[in-house]
Amino acid sequence: MTFQEFESKVQNAKALDFGDIFNKSIELFKKVWVQGLIMMLLTMLIMLPFYFIMYLPLIGAGIMDPTSFESGDPNFFIMIPFFLLMLVFGVVAGVIGFGMRAGFYRICKMKDLNELGKEDYFYYFKRPYLGKLIKLSLAIVGISFVAILLCYLPFFYVIVPITLMNLIFAFNPEQSVSEIIKSGFALGNKKWFITFGLVIVSSILASIVGMIMCFVGIFVTTSFAYIPAYYIYKDVIGFEEMEEISKIGNE
Repeated sequence: MTFQEFESKVQNAKALDFGDIFNKSIELFKKVWVQGLIMMLLTMLIMLPFYFIMYLPLIGAGIMDPTSFESGDPNFFIMIPFFLLMLVFGVVAGVIGFGMRAGFYRICKMKDLNELGKEDYFYYFKRPYLGKLIKLSLAIVGISFVAILLCYLPFFYVIVPITLMNLIFAFNPEQSVSEIIKSGFALGNKKWFITFGLVIVSSILASIVGMIMCFVGIFVTTSFAYIPAYYIYKDVIGFEEMEEISKIGNE
């Protein structure tokens, strides 16, 4: 789908029903909770070595100069590698998280539409998507950083477009990085309040249910917070193959 077609669909978007999307999200979660759990566990396992690498400078500094940490006044120059690795880790975590969620959304579509195919969680880490995935993740890190610098309030605004960019990339990987970003803001501006409301409510509900399940359940329920955005995209933009089938049926 071209950016012009996408923008046209956004401008002509119908009104969305909060309760309808929430109920459909619950039904889809029943089908994909296992896949959501696998996505969360894979993401954690992939990022675990990077956590260790990030703290290596602190571990080394503690071994070489333990007195500075005991006094609560560590050497500034010792901390530089830690902060640099923390920055690198933030970028890597952004790429991994964004790519894994895109793969999860692809699986959601397969389960929702009863499509056949491989449940590939690493689908977007392969050619020809990897380069665009990295560029888009870096752009999102930059957008988030600027929003945080502006006293955090703009960050709440960009949460919605960034969430939708994940879906746009998953279902329109042919768009350029700049087009995906513009598409995210276009759809985000049009459906900001309902998207933000659904994301917040579903996140709170997923957290509460996860804590009731002895906290370990949070790994099971977290993916529920991602699903309402899928239905916002589906109801506003739709999928081209569905539209083609609909056209054939009306002929």
